[in-house]
Amino acid sequence: MTTMGRTERTGRRQRALRQVAAAVCGAALAGVAALPAAAREPAAVPGRGAVHWAPKDTGTPEVRFRGLAAVGRDTAWLAGTRGTVLRTTDGGASWRNVSPPGAGDLQFRDVEAFDARRAVVLAIGEGEASRVYRTEDGGRTWTETFRNTDPKAFYDCMAFFDHRHGLAMSDPVDGRFRILSTGDGGRTWSVLPDTGMPPALDGEAGFAASGQCLVTSGPKDVWLATGGAARARVLHSADRGLTWTAADTPIPAGDPARGVFALAFRDRTHGLAVGGDYRPDQASPRAAAVTDDGGRTWRPAAGAPPAYRSGAAWLPHTRGVALAVGPTGTDLTTDGGRTWRTVGTGSYDTVDCAPDFGCWAAGEKGRVARLEG
Repeated sequence: MTTMGRTERTGRRQRALRQVAAAVCGAALAGVAALPAAAREPAAVPGRGAVHWAPKDTGTPEVRFRGLAAVGRDTAWLAGTRGTVLRTTDGGASWRNVSPPGAGDLQFRDVEAFDARRAVVLAIGEGEASRVYRTEDGGRTWTETFRNTDPKAFYDCMAFFDHRHGLAMSDPVDGRFRILSTGDGGRTWSVLPDTGMPPALDGEAGFAASGQCLVTSGPKDVWLATGGAARARVLHSADRGLTWTAADTPIPAGDPARGVFALAFRDRTHGLAVGGDYRPDQASPRAAAVTDDGGRTWRPAAGAPPAYRSGAAWLPHTRGVALAVGPTGTDLTTDGGRTWRTVGTGSYDTVDCAPDFGCWAAGEKGRVARLEG
């Protein structure tokens, strides 16, 4: 990982949360491509049998991918360090480097793709380092559609409700999280009024670890994950970011390295939160939580993952199967997040699943894998 988030923010606790080194994000199921074949642990998915991570060579060992968009089993987009964007349309057999020209100094931490041709990528950082690019031709050409000019803003994550409507979130500016909105697929953006946003807690911010600190479900519901403050919270909006309510979670907080790192919602009611303390020498008890009321209340998982997890994702066409991942492994739940079991020890930073069960994961050293079985 190039920079471990908060540590690269010199002096400011709130900024320290940002570029956290989330290692391994959640979802695609077991196996774990980082392990030799004999050491992999295929996991049984209801209705599909045993599945495993199948590694795909990107040819980019110098890049860490924290942004991932699964379009399907054949098509996926990756976004990472050194301004790198890759795309495959043949199931990972080959990858095309479609990086925006002149973006080599940027860190892409999130990508949202609508199909094999249209995608939007988010670069993180303070001030003008936070940018958004959009392509309509598979990455052959890009248009910069937003560049942050406020030195107090730092954008972490991005999420879309549909092909037109989407949001991006910044760490608090003047005491409140800032929300950027688009209604034309990312071609233009505007900052939403903050009158409907509750005040941020002292030191509260988001983690730009896996592109999952802002997630949507349905046409209007969106959730925002926080950490770094006395309490780890999840904020929810039912009107595309105009008004928000905040709820505490049982995930460990009270330090810039702790909080909710990722969210995953199966629908507007059932959701998962994962996180903990990203420092490898610190324990992360209660690293997962679950909600069945749209995020109004959260309860700890009865059997949580054994360590910090940076990402989570529901497997499509299942009611209770999801994955959580972190630097030390991948965990599987088959009961909607109430209990988890470790099914692999490899590391990924981010994961995403398409409706056709095209699940992908990506992380450090150019590592990418597809769920197969």
